Amino acid sequence: MKEYKVESLIYYSRLSLDKNHISKRSKTEIQEKLDEYAKNGYRLASTDATNFGYAVYIYLYFEKDI
Repeated sequence: MKEYKVESLIYYSRLSLDKNHISKRSKTEIQEKLDEYAKNGYRLASTDATNFGYAVYIYLYFEKDI
């Protein structure tokens, strides 16, 4: 049997000359979430992302055996 968790992260676009500013800003926080869940026995099963207006929504899907 498996246990599942979903973590959603939201990042907002801003005026910038750097088209990758959201990717650069989000790396640290995403890595922290990955480390946090790994310490609790979860593994990253899947990811998804979508945008709406000026926001980018990133979904991290975790699972672990129970």
